[in-house]
Amino acid sequence: MTQWVRACARYDIDTEDLIRYYHDGRTFAIHRSPGDKFCCTDGLCTHVEVHLADSLVMDHVIECLGLDGQFDNRKGEPKHASARDLLQTCPVQVTGDDVLIGQDGLKAPAGQVAVECSLTDRSR
Repeated sequence: MTQWVRACARYDIDTEDLIRYYHDGRTFAIHRSPGDKFCCTDGLCTHVEVHLADSLVMDHVIECLGLDGQFDNRKGEPKHASARDLLQTCPVQVTGDDVLIGQDGLKAPAGQVAVECSLTDRSR
């Protein structure tokens, strides 16, 4: 069973934006996409060591400013030729105004797509 850790408040992130988050010696990027969907990915781009919190988010695509690598922030799939490796993701849920990420962290087995992000409101 996944253990959840609070990363931020849902309104700490504007729509189509992201923030940097550190936990247990790791860095993450937490994204807020249209429709109030939240995703969490590894904080560093897969092709250059640039933090993704400095990137652009449009719809469900994050664009790394390092070498223009683009990824689907829900599944981590590369969307541009300069990005070839899967960007790891971890599960996200929203409880009330809190955005929680799975404490197990980024666990996408090599070559497999990680858990798709979603908005799960457990406050009801």
